[in-house]
Amino acid sequence: MADTFDDLRDLYQEVILDRGRHPRHGQRLETFDATAKGDNPMCGDRVQVWVAFAPDSTIAETGFEARGCAISVASADLMAETVQGRSKADTAALFASFRDMVRTGVCPACDTAMEQLAPLSGVHEYPSRVKCATLPWHALIAALDGTKEASSE
Repeated sequence: MADTFDDLRDLYQEVILDRGRHPRHGQRLETFDATAKGDNPMCGDRVQVWVAFAPDSTIAETGFEARGCAISVASADLMAETVQGRSKADTAALFASFRDMVRTGVCPACDTAMEQLAPLSGVHEYPSRVKCATLPWHALIAALDGTKEASSE
């Protein structure tokens, strides 16, 4: 059982490093409907998120630019991928579940979306890094709420 856990941990670490170095959604959207910046003054992570909405008001596309650690960039990238097609309310609920997972390492209601975000579950072992993982989400929620800036606090 320990080998399986170690293999999973290695896989998750590999996903974080890959997404941190080569984000798939790490670019400013040419056309967008909402944007917000996030800043974590304690560690220097910064992110700006752009959101384009579909005609039905769900999220059609999310892009971001980030400067920070691999956890912050990987979180932004996985977030951008996971929220596509979701409503504002669904995205806020997903963030609440994600925040609980990175704080506790437990995902009691793990659906497909949360499974995509699971590589960040190990962040709970490093409490000072929880803010790195949640910063892009704070910026996204700020953009969805029409606020221009967010903090990791």
